[in-house]
Amino acid sequence: MLDVRRLRLLRDLAQHGTIAAVAAAHTYTPSAVSQQLAALEREAGVALLERTGRRVALTSAGRTLVAHAEEVLAALERATAALAAGRSGLSGPLRIGAFPTAMRTLLPPALVALGEAHPALELSVQELDPAAVPHHLRDGTLDVALVHDYDLVPIEPDPALRTLPLLDETIFVAARDERTLAGCRDEPWILASRGTLCHTMTVRACEAAGFTPRVRHHADDFVTVLTFVAAGQGVALVPELAATGVPAEVVLTPLSTRRRTRVAFRAGAARHPAVTAFATALGIRTAPATSAG
Repeated sequence: MLDVRRLRLLRDLAQHGTIAAVAAAHTYTPSAVSQQLAALEREAGVALLERTGRRVALTSAGRTLVAHAEEVLAALERATAALAAGRSGLSGPLRIGAFPTAMRTLLPPALVALGEAHPALELSVQELDPAAVPHHLRDGTLDVALVHDYDLVPIEPDPALRTLPLLDETIFVAARDERTLAGCRDEPWILASRGTLCHTMTVRACEAAGFTPRVRHHADDFVTVLTFVAAGQGVALVPELAATGVPAEVVLTPLSTRRRTRVAFRAGAARHPAVTAFATALGIRTAPATSAG
């Protein structure tokens, strides 16, 4: 019989690529992860990893087992959801992740609605960039999350996750006068931190317009970004959710590119009553879940 916890480690190795990364994700030592994967190989009776010095890669059998591991973990999520649906009333923790603009706009009314409809739910919220969400959902530190991606920065489908569509937004050029994106070629730019989706989206949008942005400032809070634009410190791209309380000195010019916001959760959890309640609080009616990305 294959150990589910070890299957999860193998799945995470396929996702993260190194034993050190898997160890960090689970707060284990690399040695402990290696021992667990070696035990899984003994259970499977076949080599799952190819070792070259300090590097490891999945064998063909390892990749096959990862695919089955996703099915097993999703089945366990469905079983958990079925048990939860059989209980009377919703209670216990619901751990929610969300990006900053959603924290200010979409989430507060949803939290109020959840609290009124299900007072025994213990709601907790963590702010984080969408790029960090898959890890937190896979390791169980989050139950559900609001994520986004862009036309220019699509997220690769994650077999461990599913999503429900929530919102499509317009992206705007924020400047002190009406500007096309190409018209901002020679302007200083205000970008989000490196490694975030917003940073990557702005760089790709500018490159598609034929130039590389000349970055003057980095700021992740769009209120700050718009304040800096109003102060003449540069131009920026901002999504529709951030286009509230815009300073009088700032002009927003819409682009054709879009940002898509979704509700994300683990595969198999679509019918979990807490996930359903969260989606309902956001105004999502019954809809099929799709692979994340």
